[in-house]
Amino acid sequence: MSHSQPKRDFGFATKAIHDTAHQRFTGGPLVPPIYQTSTFVFPTAEDGAERFAGEASGYIYSRLGNPTVSALEEKIASLEKAEMALAFSSGMAAVSAVLMALVKTGDHILCSKGMYGCTFSLLNWLQNRFGVEHSLSTMSDEEMLRQAIKPNTKLIYVETPVNPTMELIDLEMVGRVGKELGIITIVDNTFMSPYLQRPIEWGCDLVIHSATKYIGGHGDVIAGLVAGPRSLLEEMQKTTQKDFGGVLGPMDAFLLLRGLKTLAVRMEAHTKNAQAVAKFLTSHPQVERVRYPGLPEFPQHALAQKQMDGFGGVVSFELKGGHAAATRMLNHVSLCRLAVSLGDVDSLIQHPASMTHAIVPREERLNMGITDGLIRLSVGIEEVQDIICDLENALSFV
Repeated sequence: MSHSQPKRDFGFATKAIHDTAHQRFTGGPLVPPIYQTSTFVFPTAEDGAERFAGEASGYIYSRLGNPTVSALEEKIASLEKAEMALAFSSGMAAVSAVLMALVKTGDHILCSKGMYGCTFSLLNWLQNRFGVEHSLSTMSDEEMLRQAIKPNTKLIYVETPVNPTMELIDLEMVGRVGKELGIITIVDNTFMSPYLQRPIEWGCDLVIHSATKYIGGHGDVIAGLVAGPRSLLEEMQKTTQKDFGGVLGPMDAFLLLRGLKTLAVRMEAHTKNAQAVAKFLTSHPQVERVRYPGLPEFPQHALAQKQMDGFGGVVSFELKGGHAAATRMLNHVSLCRLAVSLGDVDSLIQHPASMTHAIVPREERLNMGITDGLIRLSVGIEEVQDIICDLENALSFV
């Protein structure tokens, strides 16, 4: 008697929980094993030669592939609806591997006006050392995007929401223009996770995650992920992943696979709490402005509703007293932890101008919208009233 069910495309939470690659593990373990090994034994010399020649499948050495890491890569490809994914030892290892694989001297990268500080630093390094140009654009509409593209533009690289200003970029517009002009489009999707936003569905080519954030979710792992078309990722796999060597270890892959099982419920909790916190902050007399896509008054609220399945867990807000007010507030939080990073179950709060984006020159930082009074809050999944009470107390010292 057959107990098979008709094939169907499972929902996100189901796919995040159930291993897509369990068939490779013998003995039927519920959880993929941690293959904590540097190398793999060949049955015969001929088999080893065939694997190195690419004529036979099988693992060789964990820098070139590991079963636990492969399970993670297959899972994130499935969740992002991509053909393939690669795992790296950090988000910046992923960013640098992608950029170095796709550009050469004389090329131009068009970037969103605002990005993570280390990405900004990497772009300047590429320009100063290797002659890879870059420029920034708000990409607020199609005309502005097209005007910013140069004859030598090879990549369009965007964060949406932008870190830490929360400005949005229309993914459908970027993907469509990129396809028309033969420009590869790359989206840093860290703030949203694949649960809330899937850029490939909107026509973009590559998706990058600092998996340290929401995908891990618990502040105990550093990792990066890239998902996209097999043709691009197989080339990276052979070059900037293998030869630069910024690969993910099996223990870290295990932690990310575990984190993914609760991604859906965590993102729902983050979003619900962030919405309540943003609403509270809008009414506080010391707060000049709140930047959160879920607020109806957010300038790009309609775009957020279009391309996101929820508004995420990051809220940025500006204090009226500038840097001094920000310092006083941050020195009086208790429940919210004064720390960089985001996406943890704990609420994390920091001052971008002097911390994550301190490397950006002041004039450029202000041009990006990162003012001295801007605070970035990664809202955790604690009881929301406890988060609000902590913020209210800290703001009383401003």
